[in-house]
Amino acid sequence: MGLCSWIISGFLAGLIARALMPGRQGMGLIATTLLGIGGSFMGGFLASVLRGGSWRLLHPSGFIGAIVGAVVLLGLARMMSDRR
Repeated sequence: MGLCSWIISGFLAGLIARALMPGRQGMGLIATTLLGIGGSFMGGFLASVLRGGSWRLLHPSGFIGAIVGAVVLLGLARMMSDRR
């Protein structure tokens, strides 16, 4: 998967993750994209490994894993900001 595909799918995963999490997230366009890309690396890679396919191709299980990973990252970021 090319760099543009990672960015676009990361942005979409970040948007969906922000929509699923309750409350207000003070994130901009770039932070949302980075959140989704991080979730894609974390959740998408894990989902692809468990499914037994290539992690380089975009699959529905990888995209769902990316959303779950982004939600987890967003929850961790919220916990870290609440501690301050």
